[in-house]
Amino acid sequence: MAGKQLDTKSGQTKALVLETALTMFRTKGYAKTTMRAIAAEAGVSLGSTYYYYASKDDLVLELYRESVTEQQAAASTALAGASGLTQRIKAAMHAGIDALTPYHGFGGAFIGSALPPQSPLNPFGEPSREVREAAVGIFSEVVEGAKVPAYLRTQLPELLWLGYMGVVLFWVYDRSENQLRTRALVDGVAPLIAKAVGFARLPVVRPLVEEALALKAKVRA
Repeated sequence: MAGKQLDTKSGQTKALVLETALTMFRTKGYAKTTMRAIAAEAGVSLGSTYYYYASKDDLVLELYRESVTEQQAAASTALAGASGLTQRIKAAMHAGIDALTPYHGFGGAFIGSALPPQSPLNPFGEPSREVREAAVGIFSEVVEGAKVPAYLRTQLPELLWLGYMGVVLFWVYDRSENQLRTRALVDGVAPLIAKAVGFARLPVVRPLVEEALALKAKVRA
């Protein structure tokens, strides 16, 4: 019983540190929020704060993980009523932007921290593998309910995720009210992707697509 109580208290403390950090990121800015300030605001020791999160980057990685979990839940609900690849892509991408919206204010700092190859926030790096695979899994669900050429089906989820990463980058620098330009981008790019996938069924187009997929595999090897 005592062990369960300790685990519960530990989980509550970890959640408190994360919630406090995210609130401070939004209100004070990423650069001005230090680990010491987070600990003081949360009312826990600095040592405890570092025990759960070794750095601010670890806190943002946890945010990334939570946003993907939220996106996954919202996308699954939306996909249940979405037919056609266009609508399914829109559902997944809009769900992702919805999950990220509260943190738009420090999106630029997030991108700056994620750019170095060794950063745990780099979406293509090893530390973020688990979150990346979960994010790609959302687009696997998108593809499962759509008409997609068999040879492209296994590759398309990652390609859609890469496209979504481009949308997120646009969202970070989108200063329109409520990031409406990003929403318009999603609504505009989704049918274009669906049309491109449709063209991939044509015998004259398939060799070009397969060549592009082979190049993608080669540069990632």
